Amino acid sequence: MFNDKTILITGGTGSFGKMYVRLILERYNPKKVIVFSRDELKQFEMSQVYNAPEMRYFLGDVRDPGRLMQAMDGVDFVIHAAALKQVPAAEYNPFECIKTNVHGAQNVIEAAIANGVDKVIALSTDKAANPVNLYGATKLASDKLFVAANNMVGGRRTRFGVVRYGNVVGSRGSIVPFFSKLLAEGATELPITHPDMTRFMITLPEGVSFVLKNFERMHGGEIFIPKIPSMRMVDLAHAMAPDLPQKIIGIRPGEKLHEVMCPADDSHLTLEFDDHYVIQPTIQFAHSVDFKSNRLGEQGRPVLQGFEYNSGNNTEWLSEARFLEMAAEAMAE
Repeated sequence: MFNDKTILITGGTGSFGKMYVRLILERYNPKKVIVFSRDELKQFEMSQVYNAPEMRYFLGDVRDPGRLMQAMDGVDFVIHAAALKQVPAAEYNPFECIKTNVHGAQNVIEAAIANGVDKVIALSTDKAANPVNLYGATKLASDKLFVAANNMVGGRRTRFGVVRYGNVVGSRGSIVPFFSKLLAEGATELPITHPDMTRFMITLPEGVSFVLKNFERMHGGEIFIPKIPSMRMVDLAHAMAPDLPQKIIGIRPGEKLHEVMCPADDSHLTLEFDDHYVIQPTIQFAHSVDFKSNRLGEQGRPVLQGFEYNSGNNTEWLSEARFLEMAAEAMAE
């Protein structure tokens, strides 16, 4: 699907972007891969590793519609990964988060439509489901914009979808490098916000592969959610430091006990497939779509009324041994 195609990724110097570029170059023969981001140092460092002839590095900010319009000229596929993601920073600088996560999303949509991009997938987060912090609220707004964009296209070919998943093991700012840093500094205990807290866990290669697969699956308007394991934070801490005590520090502002990916309020819109869920649009599109059958011919079935997919009621749990394997793989990337 991506052979001889031009692909652009916003926020492409982040953890996801680096893994995406690596896998796209390993698995396909793209015409161009454009990394669009605002940090020249990160682009320089990334270009030392990923310097294939197909690679292009564009400096720009998703807040700048003109630069996006220019960057998407001739692009076939877009992955929108750029976002301000730190929950405390978003709470302290709310409108800066809104400028990037909401206004930036609309800029990506308008540039994609104007340039006749084939398909766009925006990366979301479990925090966008029933959000309790500003970051999650902005990502929910972004999700709504990308879904509704399928009604903005008119007769044009551009289609938009969303991928929502949980915590990426070993990504920048996540708990694995945080705990690793504490242990390297000689910590005598590990902080846990609540003894019952759980989180969804996914590896970067799994996340990237899921996104790539959904370009093939999508009609446009879906929110795709992978079936992935959960883990209790006390088990994660025990896996990393079995001999250290844990200190309960309390749930931080804007933090949930369990993360949600398919809210109960959306159960009437949720379809279950073999390895993922799809939340159908809340609005009716001008073009009729049967989301129960995707473009790969996979069949989905409605979930029960009131169904909620959260990290606390998950049926799949990550063992400490498997988590350590995933963490080791992630830290070696």
